[in-house]
Amino acid sequence: MYRVMLVEDDERLATLIIEYLQSYEFSVELVGRGDLALAHFQSSKPDLVVLDLMLPGLDGMVVARQIREQSKVPILILTAREDSYDEVSALEQGADDFVNKPVQPRILLARLRALVRRSLDTGSEPNTLDLDLLNFGQLRINKGDRVVHWHEQPVDLSNTEFKLLMILAESPGKVLSRDDILKKMRGIEFDGLDRSIDNLISRLRRRFDDQSSEKIKTVWGEGYLFSPSAWS
Repeated sequence: MYRVMLVEDDERLATLIIEYLQSYEFSVELVGRGDLALAHFQSSKPDLVVLDLMLPGLDGMVVARQIREQSKVPILILTAREDSYDEVSALEQGADDFVNKPVQPRILLARLRALVRRSLDTGSEPNTLDLDLLNFGQLRINKGDRVVHWHEQPVDLSNTEFKLLMILAESPGKVLSRDDILKKMRGIEFDGLDRSIDNLISRLRRRFDDQSSEKIKTVWGEGYLFSPSAWS
């Protein structure tokens, strides 16, 4: 999953973008004001930035310049402004791409994928290419250190709880059957009677305040699904 910081004050548009991108290989965190963008960028360290220009608090041009002064992260400007001067100015401030609204979601997806490829070609790899780190909203998992943070607080997991969380988080948006999970955890097949996975799922839900089963969903008759958009 590549982590996108979306800086956009149009809530309806932001929701559409988030839902579409998160059905692919991107997780998205929304910032609704320009004057909050830099601090959020510094704390979350996203792999890509999608930035509106007309923002409350601080103009997007200034935000682009602030981010570029600190990082080589790819920046895509998404704006209703159509003046060619704005496009030139944005690119001079350090933006990597410029897209006018309205934009079809599949076009935005293609542009972001192109930015990822370009970053790989130039050697400035996005942060999530460090495969030891997974981020979903307020959930952060460091595989190398076996450390999990939820709302910036460490979560003390047992070895089996951590292993199950990793199995689910490495397949976001995909239904995993009990058989899939048991094979990855123990190398054995599900015999139709073993309830250990169900018990572990219940323990994980309690750890992460998931009483409504929105973060780790039960798909009846199929298995469990880790929802990448529910960890806000």
